[in-house]
Amino acid sequence: MGYGDLSDIVSFIQELIVNVMIIARIMFFLTWALGWAIRGAPIPFLRVKRAGQRLIEDAVWAAFWLAMGSIVFAR
Repeated sequence: MGYGDLSDIVSFIQELIVNVMIIARIMFFLTWALGWAIRGAPIPFLRVKRAGQRLIEDAVWAAFWLAMGSIVFAR
């Protein structure tokens, strides 16, 4: 195993990390938007509105951990 093989592995892992982070950010945005849509919908059930609020809170936490992961895995 030469140095060329090692750089291929490193670049593969870097690409994988970037792709996972992109997918995670898309999931964050979709969850956040869905949470606000549920929370703001004219549905008279409080349980449904609370589910929307939980989705928003989870999305905010996900954004925080994505930011921390981006710092750790920065090139």
